[in-house]
Amino acid sequence: QVHLVESGGGLVQAGGSLRLSCATSGLTFSTYGMGWVRQAPGKEREFAAMINWSGGSIYYADSVKGRSTISRDNAKSTVYLQLNNLKPEDTGVYYCAADGRLGTIVGTTTTPRCWGQGIQVTVSS
Repeated sequence: QVHLVESGGGLVQAGGSLRLSCATSGLTFSTYGMGWVRQAPGKEREFAAMINWSGGSIYYADSVKGRSTISRDNAKSTVYLQLNNLKPEDTGVYYCAADGRLGTIVGTTTTPRCWGQGIQVTVSS
């Protein structure tokens, strides 16, 4: 059974930083693309960032580009999202997602097969 477990969320002031982690089990991590999907209050889910299986292809949404870094450690079966210079509009639930198509040309139109339970990020102004 696949498990994706997010950690590292919380309350932070605007301008601050957070590092989200997603520990996985039950899948061959090194063959999966990974992504972070966020959902702001009252809005639809959007991909914040994704990374392909090797780390050689990375995507960022315009809303986080330049302020975020996605990375993966295949030895630890873990994916990370470093969020810097956080803004109140970054507030939302952040979901870790796994799917072989993430980080490919069709990644942004993919509905991932595997999801974490989500973690809250709240940025105060």
